[in-house]
Amino acid sequence: MTLRIGFAYNERSAEEAEPPSSAEEAEPPSSRAAPDRYAEWDEPATIAAVEAALRRRGDVVRLEATADFPQKLRETRPDIVFNIAEGLHGPNREAHVPAICEFYDIPYTGSDPLTLALALDKRRAKEIFRARDVPTPDWLVATPETLPRGEIPLPAVVKPLHEGSSMGIPDRALCVSEAQVRRRVGEIRELYRQPALVEAFLPGREFTVAILGNDAAARVLPIVEIRFDALPPGAAPIYGYEAKWLWDRPDAPLEIFTCPARLEPRLARAVEAAARGAFHALGCRDWARVDVRLDAHGAPHVIEVNPLPGILPDPEQNSCFPKAARAAGIGYDELIGRVLDVALERYGLPR
Repeated sequence: MTLRIGFAYNERSAEEAEPPSSAEEAEPPSSRAAPDRYAEWDEPATIAAVEAALRRRGDVVRLEATADFPQKLRETRPDIVFNIAEGLHGPNREAHVPAICEFYDIPYTGSDPLTLALALDKRRAKEIFRARDVPTPDWLVATPETLPRGEIPLPAVVKPLHEGSSMGIPDRALCVSEAQVRRRVGEIRELYRQPALVEAFLPGREFTVAILGNDAAARVLPIVEIRFDALPPGAAPIYGYEAKWLWDRPDAPLEIFTCPARLEPRLARAVEAAARGAFHALGCRDWARVDVRLDAHGAPHVIEVNPLPGILPDPEQNSCFPKAARAAGIGYDELIGRVLDVALERYGLPR
């Protein structure tokens, strides 16, 4: 019997996919909407590549996660949904598609609604890390009205509480004074209409760790290092908005990633342990990407977890999960197939 695969996604139009100019990004918040508001959604090339990989495994029906998604899912009732949908509205948007799948008792790939909601709420995720002894930088959550005086960790990275894909993390997110922190917290309130996470900046190396599988069988793929010396002179050492959308373009990619990362064995084990700890603490399933940064003493700390990792298909583009998979000898179609397989196995369904 042929497997019927529903494919849930959010697609950016060509206009939405075009990042604003650096001049537009510099405009005051009150004059514009958030410049990265569609950053989480996937481009048509990614949608087509995932669909092509899934067609090697069965019949595929597209289920774009728009307002009519529940009706389309109910009418088509696939055997399993391959989910990369980022959602439409609210701080729990990434949980909507899995929750609807559960409502109709339809299996799906990836993490469950609770994990997706927790991962997108940076405060709740960090509280769980602390409770589970997963190291993470100090932080506080603030609005312009609640930002305490004299208690701000400096330097700090200031970012929206409920965003992913480096949304709301431009170069100026790295703040070295209380005045800069207060200004950025106000910008986040204006642009994103949510509190800000003020997180202690760690000065060490940064890595991203791709994990594939479940429970004890979850496999850490080769670690990717983010090389900040590849950024323009004077840029903040963070992988933020400009690095992803302005300076790293298909016609001129930044040589910003090293994979496998050059790590001595003890540090590699420590980075891997921190990533695994965060993966399991949030209850991630099937796959996720964990961002890890070293403190001044070289100890790894988890910055955040992305249970819906980016998967650009073009090897010339900087996309960490496919890059790690290629370093492990796993091609793009095989990666998509493996995610599908571990989900089918988790449900006890035949591959």
